[in-house]
Amino acid sequence: MQNAAFIVIGLGILALSGWMARGFFMADEISLWIRIVVGVVSVAFVVLLGIVIRDRITQAKKDDFKEVDN
Repeated sequence: MQNAAFIVIGLGILALSGWMARGFFMADEISLWIRIVVGVVSVAFVVLLGIVIRDRITQAKKDDFKEVDN
């Protein structure tokens, strides 16, 4: 159930971000090269965030000392 909530929250954030980005990327008063740079940086940030999340999940699955308290 918790995973479903995370998925719904993620989809909501994605939809809201897409709606806001549409206004930015469709604006004629913003230079084309600025829109391209912002798009590339945004895609790189999302890819890096995905890599970090995937690594954290795989590391948590391999953790042998989950039940050990400090």
